[in-house]
Amino acid sequence: MLGDRRVVATGLGVVSPAGSGLDAFWQGMVGEPAHEPKDGVADFDAGAQYDSPKELRRSDRVIALGLAAAAEALDDAGELGLDPRRIGIVFTTGGGVGTFRENVFVHDEKGARRVSPFAIPSYMPNGAAAQISMRYGLQGPCECHGTACSSGTNALGNAARLIAAGRCEVVLAGGGEAPINEAVVTGFDRTGGASEQGLCRPFDVDRDGFVVSEGAGLLVLESLEHALERGARIYGEILGHGCTTDAHHITTPDPDGTIAKGALQVALADAGLRPGDIRCYSAHGTGTEFNDSMEANLVAEIFGTDGPAVCALKGSIGHAIDGSGAVEAIAVLLSFVKQTLPASKNHRTLDPSFPPIDVVPDGKSRKWTPAPTVSANFAFGGHNSALVLAPYE
Repeated sequence: MLGDRRVVATGLGVVSPAGSGLDAFWQGMVGEPAHEPKDGVADFDAGAQYDSPKELRRSDRVIALGLAAAAEALDDAGELGLDPRRIGIVFTTGGGVGTFRENVFVHDEKGARRVSPFAIPSYMPNGAAAQISMRYGLQGPCECHGTACSSGTNALGNAARLIAAGRCEVVLAGGGEAPINEAVVTGFDRTGGASEQGLCRPFDVDRDGFVVSEGAGLLVLESLEHALERGARIYGEILGHGCTTDAHHITTPDPDGTIAKGALQVALADAGLRPGDIRCYSAHGTGTEFNDSMEANLVAEIFGTDGPAVCALKGSIGHAIDGSGAVEAIAVLLSFVKQTLPASKNHRTLDPSFPPIDVVPDGKSRKWTPAPTVSANFAFGGHNSALVLAPYE
């Protein structure tokens, strides 16, 4: 169990290439995304998050993305009516990589005295969490986890534990990333995992890699008691969380998948559920040779080939690195409300070398009766994470 108290989601906020704001995001998940993931959130106005151009210049884009997602999530949740010391924040990001790159150029071309005194506050990974906490006066725990592509899922799991253990009543939890610049994209290209087509095709026979993108997702997580007391709308419940580490390779998952499978098994045990109770699996689904192979076999081994529907969402949202897990969890929670499973964009033909898992194909979102769902992410460094989400009953 997570702890002594049940934890529910009562507010959601998202900025994504699929669409920004819950309505636009959902339309992008079941239809066409607002932007090509490789282009990021092309219409995002970072300046709208600040009162002046000066504030904008003192902040990285990932902080602006986080502020936008936080504003929507808190507005969606409604009045919390709490001592701010009982409200925490867990926001994960790799940091303000755009700010860092810009100030390296400034230093090399114009000298040390031209480097911004706000470079470090904008670049440091905890900067976004700190800025959100200051804007809203949140005085409980303020944390930033660094487990790369599994960070968002771990943020939600660890935030839920803060509530379940009684440390917080509410935690604003999730993550974001703004990595689209020449240096970062080239770095990912050099790993050999990025798509040359510029399309993420999860589990597809024609897949050739992931697409670096950007975005942010934040969830208002809350104790069930407090949510009921204030009459909050409840999107769903976090039942369990698990994480493991391959200790295998810095970028490639262990093809055996045994340790990755352990993260799902821990999450299921935490939730008090069996594999047969899970009716949807929200996949990491990067569209790479090694991840998709490991993950397809993992799904078949745990759930069987007649197991849950598989939704792989990175064809629509791209790979937002630290933000991915939170954005994907928001899609799962919206699928409970809409009673619809989003399609796996760009997936048309399952790789015939994979076991016959049930990937929801491109253009064929399907109606479903909401049920417990596993959302999983696997990261560079061998980090594996899984979350069990369920409709509130």
